[in-house]
Amino acid sequence: MLNARDQEAVRQEFAKIAGPVKLVVFSQELVAGDLCRQNETLVREVAALSDQISVEVLNPAIDRERAEAYGVSEVPAIAVEGARDYGIRFLGVPSGYEFSNLIDSIIVASTGEPALSEATKTSLAGLASDVEIKVFSTPT
Repeated sequence: MLNARDQEAVRQEFAKIAGPVKLVVFSQELVAGDLCRQNETLVREVAALSDQISVEVLNPAIDRERAEAYGVSEVPAIAVEGARDYGIRFLGVPSGYEFSNLIDSIIVASTGEPALSEATKTSLAGLASDVEIKVFSTPT
């Protein structure tokens, strides 16, 4: 899925990876076979560009407890984990503009530190409770 130029660009970005990252892919052939295969192929190609990235594929119909623990009920989906699960999820195939967000999330998860300004960190520290942010996009 990735041409040679894209692979080289991703390798250069992955030089910033600071620790191991696991991409947990949720896939179910009977529900969305074509999209799930496309998602798995993309994730495996990305993971092959760094020895710091591993891939685990789960079927939410079979691995129900794990899917519930990740809060995933739809396929295809990806959970990005670094030293711990930071709650980063991609629903659908991260193509187009979302591909760069996948690469950025891998780097951020590897460091355990968000790339935020001190002012933003201070503002977030003042929140009274956890906030769930969802970003929706359409394929480009």
